[in-house]
Amino acid sequence: MPIQDESAPLDLNRDPEIVFTELVEQYSDLAYSVAFRMLRNTEDAEDAVQEAYISAFKALPKFKGQSKLSTWLYRIVVNACLMKIRRDKSRAKYIAERDFDEAIIYDWKNDPEDAAVNSELRSTLEKGLDLLSPDLRATAVLRDIQGLSTEEAAEALGISIASLKSRLHRARVILRQHLGEYALLSQLPAPEAPAEPA
Repeated sequence: MPIQDESAPLDLNRDPEIVFTELVEQYSDLAYSVAFRMLRNTEDAEDAVQEAYISAFKALPKFKGQSKLSTWLYRIVVNACLMKIRRDKSRAKYIAERDFDEAIIYDWKNDPEDAAVNSELRSTLEKGLDLLSPDLRATAVLRDIQGLSTEEAAEALGISIASLKSRLHRARVILRQHLGEYALLSQLPAPEAPAEPA
C-alpha cells in the first residue's frame, strides 16, 4: 500500500534541529519502507535510512521547497540505497538490462491487490525485485510499490520522465518474465502418489 504525503507541511523557517526532528518523526515510515524494498534487508535498510538522515540534515538548510519535502527525502533515501548497493558487490546478482528485449510480455488480467495477498506470489515478486539492477529496482519501488506519480518518481530519481518510463517498462518486463515463470510452475500437475503393491 503506498505511503502518502498527507502530513502537515514542516515550517522550514525555524531552528534546523527542531525541523529535522519533525522531519524524522513525520517521514520515518516512508524512508524505511523505501530503503527496505530496495535493499531487502532490515539492517541494511536501517543503515541506509541513517545515512540518508545524515545527508538530509546537512542539506536541509539548502532545501528551497521547489519540490515536496517527501520527494526530496525519497531522492536522498534512494541515493543512500544505491550507494550501499554499489559498495556491496555481492548484490550484483541482477539480470542485465540488455536481456529485457528477449522477454515475452504476458497479458495479466488478475487484480494486483488480490495477487499480492498470496504470500507465495509476494515472495516471488520480492525475489523478482532482487533480479533488477539498482536503477530499475528504484524505479519500480517508487512508482509501482510506493505509488508515486510518474512526475514525482522522475524527480526523486533525478531523471527525465521519458527515462523513468523507459526504466519502468524494462523493470516491468523483467518482473513479468519472472512472474510468468512462477505462473507456469504453479500450473504443473501435482505428482501422483506411487501405486501401492497388491
